[in-house]
Amino acid sequence: MFSSFFDKDYEHAEKNDQLVILNDSIDAMAHMKSDSVDLIFADEPYNLGKDFGKGKDKWQTTQEYINWNKKWISEAMRVLKENGTMYLMSATQFIPYMDIFIQEHYNVLCRIVWSYDSSGVQSKRMFGSLYEPILMVSHSPKSKITFNANDILVEAKTGAKRKLIDYRKNPPRPYNTKKVPGNVWNFPRVRFKMDEYENHPTQKPEALLERIIKASSNPNDIVLDPFAGSFTTGAVAKKLGRKSISIEVEPEFYKIGLRRLNISTEYKGETLVKRKVRKTRNLSKKSRSKKENNKETDTIKQKTSYKQMNLL
Repeated sequence: MFSSFFDKDYEHAEKNDQLVILNDSIDAMAHMKSDSVDLIFADEPYNLGKDFGKGKDKWQTTQEYINWNKKWISEAMRVLKENGTMYLMSATQFIPYMDIFIQEHYNVLCRIVWSYDSSGVQSKRMFGSLYEPILMVSHSPKSKITFNANDILVEAKTGAKRKLIDYRKNPPRPYNTKKVPGNVWNFPRVRFKMDEYENHPTQKPEALLERIIKASSNPNDIVLDPFAGSFTTGAVAKKLGRKSISIEVEPEFYKIGLRRLNISTEYKGETLVKRKVRKTRNLSKKSRSKKENNKETDTIKQKTSYKQMNLL
């Protein structure tokens, strides 16, 4: 199905309208057909030095990072259909550079805040970050974007919940019980014990992608993720009846895509099985408590043994 989308062949795998490509995203998109995808979700490297296994997402200078962003954004917007939408995520300190570039060449539709809880781990030297910014982008203010408001309604917690009457209406009637979400989204981050957890340092939650894909695409539309990572975009697109193209440069993460999108159960002779590994070596509160209790028990046993040997 996707053979006509590229004028260059890459290592790839495809099944049930889900394509995964092992390659650099800029190079792959440069050989991709213009005006070919309906929706793009891009969770790019944040330039914060995250360890992705074979290297860290860190550029020598901020300007180099900005220039790289301009390149991939330009390619992404070229392959995006005229009435398509792109969602772009980056670090809070770098998103303003992308915002300005997009304003100069395209159109910023909305600035979204993905807010989440820190689980009590917070900086003691400044106000820690509890959100990540998302830009919603179109080609121009005249683009006729897809926005399926009825597919993403959430509970209205004010007037409707209190059973108030809206007297601004004629005739007056109760407030709506559902509403379109605002631009502050509260979704928990992916935790180790969640079924959707994958071995990737910057995995985004399925709930976040569900809202984006439901709002800005229709069944059978094509969704592109140029930085596939944990392949959440492709997995959610598949579940919602969309087609997807996922590009990933790291072989270890590419294998996640093969397995998670049910494209293949093996890669170069390796059986692909989900093995969960914590992103941090720090123990959970429960594990720390259990370890401390075991240590205390061992100490008591040791002292008892010493007493029995008349060494205390």
